[in-house]
Amino acid sequence: MTPTAQSVSRTATNIQIIGTQRVDPATVLSYMTVKPGDRYDRDSLSASMKSLYDTGLFADIVMREDGNTLLVEVVENPLISQVVFEGNRRIDDETLAGEVRSRARSVLNRSVVQEDVDRIYEIYRRSGRFSVNVEPMMIPLDQNRVNLAFEITEGEVSEISSIRFVGNRAFDDDDLRGAILSQESRWYRFLSSNDRYDPDRLDFDQELLRRFYLRNGYVDFAVISAVAELSPQKDSFYVTFTVDEGERYKVGAVDVDITALDSVDPALLNREVSMESGDWYNADEIDDVVDEMTETLGNMQYAFVEVRPSLKRNIPKREVDILFRVNPTQRVFVDRINITGNIRTIDKVVRREMELLEGDAFNRTKLAKSEANIRELDFFENVTVQPVRGASPDQTEINVNVEEKSTGDVSIGAGFSTQDGPLADLRIRERNLLGKGQELVFGTTIAGERTQFDLSFTEPYFLDRNLRAGVDLFHTTRDLQDESSYDLRSTGGGLRFGYDLGRNLSQSLRYRLEKTDIDNVGVDASRFIRDQQGTRTKSSISQRLVYDLTDSRLSPSEGYFLWLDSEFAGLGGDVEFISGKTGGSFFYPIADEVVFNVLGEIGAIESWGGDDEVQVNDRYFLGGNTLRGFENAGVGPRDLATDDALGGNRFYRGSAEVSFPFGLYEEFGIKGHGFADVGSLWDVDDGGVGVVDDNSIRASVGAGVSWRSPIGPIRLDFATPVKDESYDDDELFRFSFGTRF
Repeated sequence: MTPTAQSVSRTATNIQIIGTQRVDPATVLSYMTVKPGDRYDRDSLSASMKSLYDTGLFADIVMREDGNTLLVEVVENPLISQVVFEGNRRIDDETLAGEVRSRARSVLNRSVVQEDVDRIYEIYRRSGRFSVNVEPMMIPLDQNRVNLAFEITEGEVSEISSIRFVGNRAFDDDDLRGAILSQESRWYRFLSSNDRYDPDRLDFDQELLRRFYLRNGYVDFAVISAVAELSPQKDSFYVTFTVDEGERYKVGAVDVDITALDSVDPALLNREVSMESGDWYNADEIDDVVDEMTETLGNMQYAFVEVRPSLKRNIPKREVDILFRVNPTQRVFVDRINITGNIRTIDKVVRREMELLEGDAFNRTKLAKSEANIRELDFFENVTVQPVRGASPDQTEINVNVEEKSTGDVSIGAGFSTQDGPLADLRIRERNLLGKGQELVFGTTIAGERTQFDLSFTEPYFLDRNLRAGVDLFHTTRDLQDESSYDLRSTGGGLRFGYDLGRNLSQSLRYRLEKTDIDNVGVDASRFIRDQQGTRTKSSISQRLVYDLTDSRLSPSEGYFLWLDSEFAGLGGDVEFISGKTGGSFFYPIADEVVFNVLGEIGAIESWGGDDEVQVNDRYFLGGNTLRGFENAGVGPRDLATDDALGGNRFYRGSAEVSFPFGLYEEFGIKGHGFADVGSLWDVDDGGVGVVDDNSIRASVGAGVSWRSPIGPIRLDFATPVKDESYDDDELFRFSFGTRF
């Protein structure tokens, strides 16, 4: 309400505060601009009223005169007794309470309540629910208190019904849908949220489109508009991208300008240029060349250089001339590294992933690698590594800001495989134990033919060095009656260490103490199995050397992977052998999404010391996943009288496989496979009458289908032997399925 005072100036001999309940009258007076004894007019009273309203303490204020006394009558805003949310099922109370500003035992402020309503709308819209409705309700209580309730009608998820493109000629709509993150709503995307409309994702989609076209030579590409129209029912969106593709360009002249660095041999940088004149322009390839040149110069102690590509269009020829210009930059050193946002994770865990330290020469390549290292920890939701100006021009500070996320996993699995039959597993994992970056894992698997319990602890930086150390405990039982007429029980533990010998070369060492028991051997089992019945203790040390040059560890499409394994048993116990395996897997991209893989491996095991026979559970077996077309342990030495597989001391195997898209939507993850496997297993100790043991080659060909399904990976293989022996066990069909949820 407006003040009742006239515009003439008067003196407030006395100011009386009326209507206060919780607020002290002196506090009200302290907020006013007019004080007792001051002269006032309409403007000064309006200023006092504005000051009082700004406190948020009052719902109404009236000022009037009573003689020489100025009466200030106030109605206090009620006190919030409780903030509650009703109707919210998809977003819990705790999440909403953390987003709103209204709090229990605070004064009700209607402008704040409206801001809270807007914030709740934003939260739901970010989760794809644009038909949400939020109504704030004030429920009066005694003593000028209220309960504040937000009544929420969540509505249905507003999904993307269609994604269309206008102006595209070179690529059809399906190609462009595969290049962006947003997806059209389909029944099989029930585990994905990319089919829900998100304005931020739509902005990112525009950048993804730009990158897609620049990779394919369209230098002048631009997104004219990206429009999302909400359906009248508010349950779906229609997204339309309008694009201008421009013309496609090829690479013209390619040159490197290093005149600013007289001492550098131009040939060292020219060999990093992978594109040639006549190739289609590819922006990603240019970025790769810049990274390679920067790294090469950094290795030559040129830490303060900038490689900048310069493009010159030749429009008539549809060519782009590319000049990589190398310029020295001002020498800058890292002064400080500031780490923020890590509430649980200690600073050391983040700091040790930094490629740069205080006092080092600043290097952007190392800065990018540091950010990638921190992200790969998978401890944080968001990671930003940003250089800022230091105290002097030759210094810089690096601000590392992280946003932590949950690092504990509890997973339950179920599935079926040809090898183990129906299976179920439980896995509890903490990847950042006590914020120290340590890993603790407990897992158990119960299957038709295998039961396993594992407990492991890993310290990734043992003794504050780049040395991975761990402890393992395990207990396993296996039903091998079908293959070799016995059950195997193993209990033990081990110590392991791993370290990097180079950028792509790693070494691991392991000590293992294991008690094995071969039991439940039937009277009709092979005498070679019966002779080995009983309990033994194995004490062994092993190593694994790996050289990995693949482009991806999970789904490689290019590069190769080499390994060398060896094990020495006999450091105590009653098992004595030495074994070794070596092999390699090579990946060649034939066409887009078509990959050719060649794998080869050989191995041998030999007994030493007083025991002249390798135990059956330590020998090699071939078949199943290692030689498709044959059952597990389906080839190799065998007792013909009992049909028991005895394993072998020597083996080799090879595989050639082509993987290709199956012609369906790429997001299905369905691939076809054509393969051919070869291998052999031989040399059993103390063979005798009735035992077949030869190194004849086995071979098979087949085809398969794999599906990266929403509930886990599924693979079906059909194979037929083209070279086998009469006593081998063939397997024409192999199926595996598993999931975690």
